[in-house]
Amino acid sequence: MIFAFSVEQDELRKSVRKFLEDKSPEIEVRRLMETVDGYDPAVWQQMTEQMGLAGMAIPEQYGGSGFGYVELTVVFEEMGRALLCSPYFSTVALAANLLLASGDESAKADYLPTLASGEKIGTVALAEATGRWEESAVTMAATKSKSGWLLSGEKSFVTDGHLADLVLVAARTKAGVSIFAVDKGATGFVATAQATLDQTRKQATLAFAKTPARLVGAEGVGWPALAKTLYLAAVALAAEQVGGAQQVLDLTVQYAKDREQFGQPIGSFQAIKHKCADMLMEVESARSAAYYAGWVAAEDSDELPVVASLAKSYCSEAYFHAAAESIQIHGGIGFTWEHPAHLYFKRAKSSELLFGDASYHRELLAQRIGI
Repeated sequence: MIFAFSVEQDELRKSVRKFLEDKSPEIEVRRLMETVDGYDPAVWQQMTEQMGLAGMAIPEQYGGSGFGYVELTVVFEEMGRALLCSPYFSTVALAANLLLASGDESAKADYLPTLASGEKIGTVALAEATGRWEESAVTMAATKSKSGWLLSGEKSFVTDGHLADLVLVAARTKAGVSIFAVDKGATGFVATAQATLDQTRKQATLAFAKTPARLVGAEGVGWPALAKTLYLAAVALAAEQVGGAQQVLDLTVQYAKDREQFGQPIGSFQAIKHKCADMLMEVESARSAAYYAGWVAAEDSDELPVVASLAKSYCSEAYFHAAAESIQIHGGIGFTWEHPAHLYFKRAKSSELLFGDASYHRELLAQRIGI
């Protein structure tokens, strides 16, 4: 492993940051989060067709660019910094990763090119009403009929589920947990947008009533692919959290320099200095954890399950603490709707809970290293 970004990766960061500064300023984030779809199709087209971001880590044989997870880490970090309202995470970190992990060459050939091009939006439906992410929590039934597989049940907390053209569903057959592909508009399939704390990342409840579905991979052996997808998604989310935490830190430090009280900047007060110093230490530590996880994911190392939980747990707490401290340092204005602090606070809390909170991942980490 090479623990440093290349010149090309640094240039990728610069180009993505410039694009997001133009296309995802605060005023645009606020506009999009009030809409049902929660994204701008024109910006999505630019991201996918012109910049090739959706297919970045998809192999060339499936219509992608064939880059690795380090490049994706860079992209996700910048998207977290900008609070991008987009189905990018669900399509790239979830659907594309699950297809790649499934080992189903036919499904990869059929679905990945349209995800890579941005023609279709994808997502993964795993969690149910319990909100849990482990294998035992998958109870939705899949039954085989003369015409094929049918799904019945409900999925909750599905990222961009109401937008997705392709939904990869975890369901249980007699043989065990399996993966099924459902197309938008399928019979008996109803997607309902959920009201969520974080309006910048949309979620949905999906209902299936004898909905026709295509089996992806072999029956009963879908969990290893789903588990790997959760690891990779946790790494991507950790990178997002680092981007958001850094932006929160930057905004807070600048405010501490500009805001004066008793004739001097509040940043000169010891209490504010200590808060900012603690934030800096946590953000830098979180960055190290997220970057290491990205390199481990790029190498497809056996360390991935351990490192993914480590990064997710630490980055979740670092981001939430930074967002909470930012509101405190900003004082009264930090609590207002007009200030962006609450947008990052809500994204931090939502991201902390997505795929399991810090306590959940610390427990997984302890189990994996034999504590």
